[in-house]
Amino acid sequence: MTTPLLAFNTNGIYCEAADVYLDPWKPVNKAIITHGHADHSRWGHKEYITHHTNIPIIKHRLEAINVTGKHYNETFTINNVKFSLYPAGHIIGSSQIRVEHRGEVWVFTGDYKIEDDGISGAFEPVKCHTFITECTFGLPAFKWIPQEEVFKNINSWWSENREDKKTSVLFGYSLGKAQRLLKYLDPSIGKIYTHGAIENMTQVLRSVADLPDTIRITKDTTKEELKGNIVLAPPSSHGSTWIRRMVPYVTASASGWMTFRGARRRSAIDKGFVLSDHCDWQGLLDAIEATGAEKIISTHGYTEIFSRYLREQGYDARTEKTQYEGEQADTEQAKENLVSE
Repeated sequence: MTTPLLAFNTNGIYCEAADVYLDPWKPVNKAIITHGHADHSRWGHKEYITHHTNIPIIKHRLEAINVTGKHYNETFTINNVKFSLYPAGHIIGSSQIRVEHRGEVWVFTGDYKIEDDGISGAFEPVKCHTFITECTFGLPAFKWIPQEEVFKNINSWWSENREDKKTSVLFGYSLGKAQRLLKYLDPSIGKIYTHGAIENMTQVLRSVADLPDTIRITKDTTKEELKGNIVLAPPSSHGSTWIRRMVPYVTASASGWMTFRGARRRSAIDKGFVLSDHCDWQGLLDAIEATGAEKIISTHGYTEIFSRYLREQGYDARTEKTQYEGEQADTEQAKENLVSE
């Protein structure tokens, strides 16, 4: 039996011909990393290879590591296997990994989205024989609206809250989602305050992204200072003692899971904006078609449902288990939401 170019084992996605791993979840000698989120770039590898824009991100998170940066479309060879990185459009510094050996081409996406958010770099389809795709939102129920409309709604929400003299608290992940939100918030409405975790990551990314001014919230920040302004905070801060200083405040979450009204209710969020750094159902299908690949491997998300659909469309599709999380949510809760809606 021929050894596949990429194989899934207990350490991660392995290219035996090059003796290198892609986004491994256990410590290995050599790892090629798609992006900076913690489930894809983990501590403990002896050598990291990633897009050069991702270097400050993973160094901020992982501190002292041995890392080499590559540019998009730059080919580098390891043991006669050719590798190159292409824009994934997921977050700043995110990449797809193209692997070529003996005329066979595989592409590993990591996480990706096909809508150009104006900050992460536009997704670039890569022709290949086998395509490894996430399917975090691999159900027909997920259908994104253009981000211009989403941000118009977010800024209108903030403006209304300001008129009511309330603080707007908007939740988004510290890396990626927070900077995308920040990019399109309207500073003419008021001031933009940030939780420390978001501010720290934003400062790391200011060298590669044009972002509005922000103000870090400290123990000395008063309720009066925050009133009418907006606060960007990670989801983990909701319900914490930290958020009490915002009173009176209104909360909102920007996530693909806000597709389900039940998700908002159960999270005790006042407002939900459907905005994801992953593909929706149609985006996944469009990306796959653009690659020309016949073999599709689905990893994290609704893998079984998505793969079954692909097989019905004539693809050679299967699933593989990984330790990637996608846009975090309780999967069973999400399924319950789908049924209840």
